[in-house]
Amino acid sequence: MPITLQAKKKQRHDRKRNEQNTVVRRRVALLIKTARAKPTVKSIHDAFQALDKAAKRRIIHPNKADRTKSRLAKLLSKK
Repeated sequence: MPITLQAKKKQRHDRKRNEQNTVVRRRVALLIKTARAKPTVKSIHDAFQALDKAAKRRIIHPNKADRTKSRLAKLLSKK
């Protein structure tokens, strides 16, 4: 448990940031799942945008975003 006022403030801040990041992670996961199920240009484009934004904000690692985008692009080229 935090003791100092600053530690309590940081805990509130971290909790709020964690909730915001969770929303972004869930959205990215949903878009990736949709793109894998139906690999259309639009679904993959939406997934790419979400991955780029999440990587830019460091919610996910940039290399993970690139790797996932590469795998999604392969699905589109197979079709």
